[in-house]
Amino acid sequence: MQISIIIPVLNEAENLPHVLGAIPKGVQVVVADNGSTDDSAQLAAELGATVVHAAVRGYGSAVLAGIRALEANPPGVVVILDADGADPPQLMSRLTDPIIANQADFVLSERTRTSTPGALNTTQRFGNAFAVFLMARATGHSYRDMAPFRAIRWSSLVEMQMEDPTWGWNVEMQMKAVRLQLRILEIPLPYRPRRHGQSKISGTLLGVVRAGTRILWAVRHYNRT
Repeated sequence: MQISIIIPVLNEAENLPHVLGAIPKGVQVVVADNGSTDDSAQLAAELGATVVHAAVRGYGSAVLAGIRALEANPPGVVVILDADGADPPQLMSRLTDPIIANQADFVLSERTRTSTPGALNTTQRFGNAFAVFLMARATGHSYRDMAPFRAIRWSSLVEMQMEDPTWGWNVEMQMKAVRLQLRILEIPLPYRPRRHGQSKISGTLLGVVRAGTRILWAVRHYNRT
């Protein structure tokens, strides 16, 4: 079963060599550049990735651009991975194997018990716990995490009709997975502090406020649609 990985990127040139170098052989890599002003796009292409451009700024917008790039020759499984080096790409088989074995349709990494000290700050832990609490109230399914490192069956992803262009993307995906009665697994995986640079969300107060507001909006919105 073909596996493709989508990596949304915004100014991650320092981290991309490590991240792309750790991806297992045979996996198709799509880097969705979201308007980087550094050498991220050029570097990704030089390292063998297919590079697509998402003109509209936003996490979900970048992932959607990556999905559109796969539509002509879709894989069996799609993996989504951040470009910050915090997640271990070399362990992605732990997410994809249950799908390939037809034991699951949607598999997420779970960081709450396995992260390196300092990898998740207090704000991230609180925001994550609050978001999964709200999703549980809305859907009846209790997730442990909203980790961005995740794998999904292509046919399930198509059925979701994903649309959120910003940080509500993970909420939308997890709520729709429950509504569609997908077989969901969460697999504990290591999680480290980002290798270089500052987080676009937790690195600034404005990022925290904007992301938190969008996540709250997404829980309410996707509980209605």
